[in-house]
Amino acid sequence: MVGIRSSCDQILRSTYIIMEWIDKGYVLTTRYHGENSLIVSLLTEKNGKSSGLVHGGGSSKRRGIYQPGNFLDIIWKARLPDHLGTYRCELIRSHAANFLDAPLPLLALSSAVIILERALPEREPDRELFKKFGLLLKVLREVDWAPSYVRWELDLLTNLGFGLDLSKCAVTGCAEELTHVSPKTGKAVSEEIARPYADKLLVLPRFLLKSGFDEDLRDLINGFALTGYFLQRHVFGGKPDALPIQRERMIAALT
Repeated sequence: MVGIRSSCDQILRSTYIIMEWIDKGYVLTTRYHGENSLIVSLLTEKNGKSSGLVHGGGSSKRRGIYQPGNFLDIIWKARLPDHLGTYRCELIRSHAANFLDAPLPLLALSSAVIILERALPEREPDRELFKKFGLLLKVLREVDWAPSYVRWELDLLTNLGFGLDLSKCAVTGCAEELTHVSPKTGKAVSEEIARPYADKLLVLPRFLLKSGFDEDLRDLINGFALTGYFLQRHVFGGKPDALPIQRERMIAALT
């Protein structure tokens, strides 16, 4: 009997083993679960995009912690690795508060977190992508943030395996006078080669070929059109409403 009882106790103990990890991450999106709890999606450093339940996260005292872009200390626990699990989080830095009086950067932040939420697979770590999102949040506080946002979307395409080749002309191999991008191949095309087909090609903004920005609004809009086309085509499978409405509002406000 003693041996049977010992075996049963061991089985019961193993049944209640708790999985746990500790990490840092940025808030992407939240949705209410019940009256006061939240399901929070985070971009974490070591565990990729990951979701969890926060008990009481929707209360008046706690919901400010889970604003998009906020940087958190995280403890995740669950019975099994593939369970939703629960989060216990503490605020490290409130990025959302930086944009309360800056509607355009706030739209850019909202656009970025929704794109990440929709584009990234669950629990696949990418420290480079994590680092670049942190840099984007810093850049959004600068005056000329919009070109950097376009460059961030371009980097995101590369991180997801859909990088564009803007280094040389796809036909001649020349690195000079690059003016357009093929929508089929994502490769740059020189002005001479592009001229007969310009209406079928995407315009290549000059600021993507060099550092800095010439404050050319048309160049900026062409940048958004370029990255938006390839995000929609490759990352979101051509779905018409995949890109967030916040992105459209941001572009409209910039024009």
